[in-house]
Amino acid sequence: MDLNLILVCVVIVVALFFSYTNGFHDAANAIATSVSTRAWTPRAALLMAATMNVIGAMMGTAVAKTVGKGIISISDYAESPLPEMQQKGLVIILAALLGACIWNLVTWWFGLPSSSSHALIGGMAGAGLMSGTVVYWWGIMSHVVIPMFASPIIGFIVGYIVMKFVLSLLRKAQYHRTMRRFRAAQRFSSAAMALGHGIQDAQKTMGIIVMALMAGGYGQHHNILDPITGEMNVPLWVKISSALAISLGTMAGGGRIMRTIGRKIIDLDPARGFTAEAVSASILYLCSYVIHAPISTTQVVSTAIMGVGCTKRFSAVRWGVAGNIVIAWFLTLPAAAIVSGIVYLVVALPLGVH
Repeated sequence: MDLNLILVCVVIVVALFFSYTNGFHDAANAIATSVSTRAWTPRAALLMAATMNVIGAMMGTAVAKTVGKGIISISDYAESPLPEMQQKGLVIILAALLGACIWNLVTWWFGLPSSSSHALIGGMAGAGLMSGTVVYWWGIMSHVVIPMFASPIIGFIVGYIVMKFVLSLLRKAQYHRTMRRFRAAQRFSSAAMALGHGIQDAQKTMGIIVMALMAGGYGQHHNILDPITGEMNVPLWVKISSALAISLGTMAGGGRIMRTIGRKIIDLDPARGFTAEAVSASILYLCSYVIHAPISTTQVVSTAIMGVGCTKRFSAVRWGVAGNIVIAWFLTLPAAAIVSGIVYLVVALPLGVH
């Protein structure tokens, strides 16, 4: 069998596995707060999140295009008639995926809600550097690093301000009746979060699979590049497979990370849970459809929870746990880059790819 075809198939399988790990790693983002306030039972919440992830994955491709064309350059490999060059491009993508998967599994094991998005992009940069491929540093800066810093800050500030506003509106409301209503409303806000997660994270896998098809010389066969505009198209089978992979991962659950987000950062009531989810979902939609930036669902929801928690009192947030989460965020890009660089060497040498 053609080595190119074998590598393309391996990359697609690993990409779908990454999407699966993304599902169980990041499933907690959408449902942890609603489970902790008992708006959903864990099983019902996972089923809801899995369903909304599938729907969200089918609702756009802007983030997929950013990942597929805006992080590293594979054009030299995709356009080369030499099988060796195409194979090198595929090994780069494979190393990026494996680096991201390994980091996802490490942080999942320790219950740290790190960013699968940043693990993938760090993996792409690391494999790109190790292979001598062009890395679009400005693309990483503008679409990854700046949003990486901005979105958590915005999540914290907006969460705090909106929660203050909600509290001012409800200062004379009857507490238990109000919490029951917010608990019911959380079913909608958590569903909006899960939809936003599907829109953001499933598209990253789509972008990687499209890159693999192009690097392996199968882009024209699947009509990936529009011959007139040069725009990247995502085949329907890529959308469906990515959506199903992240949905199955979500159904597998994310109990370790769910406990960290839902209980260890702060003890949430339904009003604060609803506000954190509504703010997080709004930021996800804004970044997906307006900025086209692959931001971290984990970072946005975690800092929104911290923001609403501070309206109770500053000490209500367990800053030691929050500090460990932030450290994991900062480590993710370089750690995934280092792992993927090592993986590239391990995979490239036996195949004779240089």
